[in-house]
Amino acid sequence: MAKFIYRMQNILTLDEKLEEQAKMEYAAQQVVLNEAEEEEEALKQRKVSYEEEARRLRGEKLNARDMALNARAIDIMGDLILEQHEIVKQEEDKLEVKRSALEEAMKDRKTQEKLKEKAFDDFKLELAMEESKQIDQLTSYTFGIKKQKAKAEG
Repeated sequence: MAKFIYRMQNILTLDEKLEEQAKMEYAAQQVVLNEAEEEEEALKQRKVSYEEEARRLRGEKLNARDMALNARAIDIMGDLILEQHEIVKQEEDKLEVKRSALEEAMKDRKTQEKLKEKAFDDFKLELAMEESKQIDQLTSYTFGIKKQKAKAEG
């Protein structure tokens, strides 16, 4: 029996490798995004603690220096949170680019797999046609032999 060989197997293999690479890049970018979001949340928590300290300072004996330092720390935290929020947005944008690349790689691989399936179906059809042709030839040969024997005997 003939063996099926997909002539574009190297392209399919390459598409599979590109998809795997895109998956790894997507996962790595997701980790970076998660870290940026965690950093932003940590900064927000730190700002909340400064705000709580400001409330505590207002409840105690007034110390202008401590209150000014605390107010400045709150302002700095606000600025840091804004900067970190921009970083998070940038990382989200990068993640979206990686997701798009992954989708494209998956689409390319699926296209090659469909082409391979079609080529295999064509191969099976050709094989069946060849077998049918051989059966027809065998039948014709057998019929001819029987006809010749009948003439020889008759």
